[in-house]
Amino acid sequence: MSVICIGEALIDMICTDKGSSLSDGQHFLKKPGGAPTNVAAAIGALGGEVSLSAKVGNDPFGRQMISVMQDFNVNTQHVHLDKNSFTTFAFVSLMLDGERDFVFNRGADAELTEAEVATIDLAGVNIVHFGSATAFLAGPLNAAYYSLKDRAKKEGKIISFDPNYRHLLFGDKIPSFIKQSLIFLKEADFTKLSDEEAMLITETETLEDATDSLLEICPGVFAITLGKEGTLLGLAGKTYTIPSIPVKPVDTTGAGDAFVGAVLYQLDGITIQELDFSAWKKIVENANKAGARTCEYVGAMEAFKNLNNSIFN
Repeated sequence: MSVICIGEALIDMICTDKGSSLSDGQHFLKKPGGAPTNVAAAIGALGGEVSLSAKVGNDPFGRQMISVMQDFNVNTQHVHLDKNSFTTFAFVSLMLDGERDFVFNRGADAELTEAEVATIDLAGVNIVHFGSATAFLAGPLNAAYYSLKDRAKKEGKIISFDPNYRHLLFGDKIPSFIKQSLIFLKEADFTKLSDEEAMLITETETLEDATDSLLEICPGVFAITLGKEGTLLGLAGKTYTIPSIPVKPVDTTGAGDAFVGAVLYQLDGITIQELDFSAWKKIVENANKAGARTCEYVGAMEAFKNLNNSIFN
C-alpha cells in the first residue's frame, strides 16, 4: 500500500540578512518546500512508499524539485512540468519585531488540473493526504483537489487533512478558508491542526472551546500540535495530551509536516477504525519524535536527510 500527497510544490526564498526587508535584503537561501511536498519527503525519508501530485514549472527550479523528491524515494510520476508557468516562489524575511516580510509569486502550483489528477490510479493507495495552503485559493488546483477528495472518499481510502493556514496568503479570504476547511474536516479520517488553526476554523477564542467544537465536527481523529506543550489528540469523543520531546530548536520549519509524515507512515496498511487509544498514543509519540528531530536542523529538506524510522525505537 502507499500514500499520495496532493498540493503545492514551491521554492522558499529565505532572506538570510537578519532583520532586513525583502527590498533591502541581499542574500537569499533557496529551499524546496510546500506543505504536502514536505510531508511526502518525510514519508520517503522514513522508508514509506509515497507519491506526490503537484505541478511545477518546466524550469531549473521545477526540475530541481523533482530531483529532490526522487532523492527521498518519492514517486514523481504525478508531478507535472508546466511549460507555460514558472515554478511558484515564496519570498520571506523575518523582521526584528517578529513580523514577516512576505511576497508570494504564484505560478505553476495553481495549474494542476482535474484531468491530470484523474490519471492517478488509487488501486494501490491506502492514504490520500491533502495539505491545503494554496489549494484553497482560486485556480485549477482547487477543483483538482476536490475531485481527488471525492474519488478517495468513494473508494474508501483514508483521508488525511492539514489546513496549513497562512495568514499572509489568505488575507481577506479567511471566510472561504474556514468554509473549505470545514468540508474537509467533516470527511477526514485524520486531521492535523495547530492551535491557531483550531480556533480560527471553529471561530472560537480558546483552545478548550475549539477542541469541544472539533469533537462535534470531526468524525475522525484529530491532532492539535502545541509545540513544547505536546500534542492534543481528539479520539472517540475524548481528548488526551501526549507530551512533546525535549529539544533545543534550531529551526522549526517543517516540524509539523514531519509530524504528519510520521503519522501517515505508521497508518499506511492499517485499518484506522480498529486503532484504540494505546495505538494512537504510540503513533503520536513517534510523530512527536519526528517533529523534534526536524527542529534540530536548518530547513525542512535538510532535516529530513537525518530522518529515519530508527528514531521510533
